[in-house]
Amino acid sequence: MKKFSFENLEVWNDVKLLTKDIYIMTKSFPDEEKYGLVSQVRRAVISVSSNIAEGSARNSAKDQAHFYQIAFSSLMEVLSQLIISVELEFINNNQLKLHREKISDIAYKLNALRSAALKRTKK
Repeated sequence: MKKFSFENLEVWNDVKLLTKDIYIMTKSFPDEEKYGLVSQVRRAVISVSSNIAEGSARNSAKDQAHFYQIAFSSLMEVLSQLIISVELEFINNNQLKLHREKISDIAYKLNALRSAALKRTKK
């Protein structure tokens, strides 16, 4: 089966794993958060992988960089929601630390991807 370019990106695969982790972790959130924080954090993490995929399919490097920036912004939204989840005692500090490390690694890779795309616009 043919793979699309985004499927070969290490950062997309990292986000795919983070997404799975977030979905599993939020299963334990209170039922009343099903349409609140659970929905928000799940949509945000899905947005990260979706924007990486969409960006990789764009023809212009400027468009690619734009979608990678949106992915980064959604990733920061995920982090914010996880911090709030600790404050609400839905997750513990160890869970946050583990996910923060993954998010930091993904953020670094996304910034590198965006920077590479922006460099191509200057050629």
